[in-house]
Amino acid sequence: MKAIFITIALCLSATFAMAGGSTPSNPDAQVYFVNLSDGDTVQSPVTVVFGLTGMGIAPAGTEKENTGHHHLLIDRPPLGEGEDGADELAYGLPADDNHIHFGGGQTEVTLDLAPGPHTLQLVLGDAGHVPHATPIVSEVITITVE
Repeated sequence: MKAIFITIALCLSATFAMAGGSTPSNPDAQVYFVNLSDGDTVQSPVTVVFGLTGMGIAPAGTEKENTGHHHLLIDRPPLGEGEDGADELAYGLPADDNHIHFGGGQTEVTLDLAPGPHTLQLVLGDAGHVPHATPIVSEVITITVE
């Protein structure tokens, strides 16, 4: 009986960790790339425009219902996958060359990217940079810089 309880608890823990943080999101919300599509070939510097429907933008630290701010994942596994995937969903996104935060509420960026293929994914984060309870993420796209 104890083994069954432990198994159920572990399964529930994994489910909650994969679900994201505790901030609720609008289940109809979508984040997307406005000016880029999977397979595009571009020149550097690359301007990336972020789109969002079903929720609003608010700077990091602002706790307002149905809002968040953008994060751009570059050249890394999709959100929730890879070595630190579960931690990112439950505890927040790091800030480094592969995880760019737009805590000021920015909706676009111009990047200098090296020639070659690059993967991009948008993630909406709550006031504390944690993906929402139902994460709002874009598809991963691959662009090629000439």
